[in-house]
Amino acid sequence: MGFILDGLDTEDYDRQYSDRELLRRIVSYFQPYTRRMILVAAMISLNSLAGTGGPILIAKGIDILGKNSTTQVMLLLTGGILLLGASAWLFNFIQQYFSAKVVGEVVLQLRRDVFSATIQHDMSFFDEHPSGKIVSRITSDTQDFAATATLTMSLLSQVLLIVIMTSWLFSINVWLTLLLIGMSPLAIAIALSFRKIARTVTQNARRVTATINAQIQESVSGITVAKGFRQEMAIYTTFDENNRLGYITGVQRGLTLVSIFPIMGLASGLGTGMLIFAGGLATQPNSALAGFTGGITAGEWYLFMQAVGYFWWPMMNVASFWSQFQDGLSAAERTFALIDAEAKVVQTAVTPVPRLNGRLQFQHVGFSYTDKEMVLPDFSLEIAAGETVALVGHTGAGKSSIAKLVTRFYEFQAGEILVDGRDIRTLDLAQYRQQIGLVPQEPFLFDGSVRDNIRYGLPQATDERVAWAAAQIDEGNWLKALPRGLDTDVGERGSSLSMGQRQLVALARVILKDPAIFILDEATASVDPFTEAQIQEGLDMIMAQRTAVVIAHRLSTVKNADRIVVMGNGRIIEEGTHNSLMTQSGHYADLYNTYFRHQSLAYIESDFLTLGEES
Repeated sequence: MGFILDGLDTEDYDRQYSDRELLRRIVSYFQPYTRRMILVAAMISLNSLAGTGGPILIAKGIDILGKNSTTQVMLLLTGGILLLGASAWLFNFIQQYFSAKVVGEVVLQLRRDVFSATIQHDMSFFDEHPSGKIVSRITSDTQDFAATATLTMSLLSQVLLIVIMTSWLFSINVWLTLLLIGMSPLAIAIALSFRKIARTVTQNARRVTATINAQIQESVSGITVAKGFRQEMAIYTTFDENNRLGYITGVQRGLTLVSIFPIMGLASGLGTGMLIFAGGLATQPNSALAGFTGGITAGEWYLFMQAVGYFWWPMMNVASFWSQFQDGLSAAERTFALIDAEAKVVQTAVTPVPRLNGRLQFQHVGFSYTDKEMVLPDFSLEIAAGETVALVGHTGAGKSSIAKLVTRFYEFQAGEILVDGRDIRTLDLAQYRQQIGLVPQEPFLFDGSVRDNIRYGLPQATDERVAWAAAQIDEGNWLKALPRGLDTDVGERGSSLSMGQRQLVALARVILKDPAIFILDEATASVDPFTEAQIQEGLDMIMAQRTAVVIAHRLSTVKNADRIVVMGNGRIIEEGTHNSLMTQSGHYADLYNTYFRHQSLAYIESDFLTLGEES
């Protein structure tokens, strides 16, 4: 069976909870609804009483009619049975109504908690765990928990019915009742034997479902690339493999959960046969068993026969429910694990953050994404308040890592990062990030209008302020290319806009926010020269009188920086202005001649003249 479990590894934040711990956690969600749960409990009790009252009344009726069969007696018995049936229906309806409301509100709060915890996790969490698997826990697992909670409340009615019926039967004949319930230890043993395997197969089924969700989400997001390289069949093949794995685990789970019924049915048949034989003998006055047990009437024998169904089928439901209960516990376990996942970015204090000057100090900072390799082995750098520093270097030099540490997206393992002389780990994170403006290389836009996405940086901003922020870039002329200006719908992930237009929206968003520290992560690397000029105008505006850390692939951004820091393998190789570094003929000069020189106006003009002469 080992091959079946391939690819179903747990996430690193998964943990094992005891049943007691899980139940305590679950109960805490129901505590605010204590009054309604008391009402539900009352309805369960009344429903069980009405449910057992019918067979008891019929048994009494058999004995009465055997002695006095009159129309009046028959009508009274019929009316009593109908009344009990109607009462049972009413009590059950009230129970189901309030149960549904309570479970619905519990799941509502549970989803709030798990989603809130999810969005609070640091960026490394989302780098390490596929979004599809996270979504599966927020949606599917909470829904399965709701189904189990609803089933639990329904089952309580059956359990209580068993208790009431058993108590009544004990008052009739102790020995026959003991014979009736004598097989219950076997039912309990069967249920307990399925406990561990039910939890295991259920966890496997959930993991493969999460894997399928993640793969589907990835495939849809990357469908353009797949079509561009004609890899539709490749992603289908991957899906088919995961889907087949889901089929195998689904069959395994189904067989495990249903195999309990034949076993319980065999035990039930054995108990029924024994009871029929013993009860029949007990109704015969001259039999030895009647003398031993005290004997029973025909109506009481009927009640014992009815009790087989009232007793054994609920018992079978209880036993089979144990597997479904493990399903619910498994869902709760996965949900709570996501909530309880430990943060890697930890603030040691929540010091209020006034308006920052923007002085940044990296003091012997050590940072790595994994335990295998240090990205920044021993990094030190000081950026003065209001200074614009450009970080340049080959891919993997550590430039983007510095930006991620300044924004507190990741935790560093050694050294200190100071902001205005204060340890970055002691600042109130929400207040601190409110003063950070980030424009990434690939900006993300939410479905909505351009206006909505600009306002995302400052939700309380007025329409006039949003329009002002947009006008700071090319005097707002870039909006003329949009069908409805600020009211243009950007589409899913900004699909209705070009990459350059998305960058302009992202830049306007940061301008509106008015941050103290501005971070530009290669934002002009994938835009055309005209859009670059528009972006550069906005950059000049936003970088004025504030600290700016620029990761640049464009010469215009690099040359305008107050200082250029050249990086390699997580260390500073050179630093200075463009002119001073060029005179050194060092690493920056090589980078310039390789990446930047062709972007200069002089180079473009000379290249154009050369082409003209050749023609």
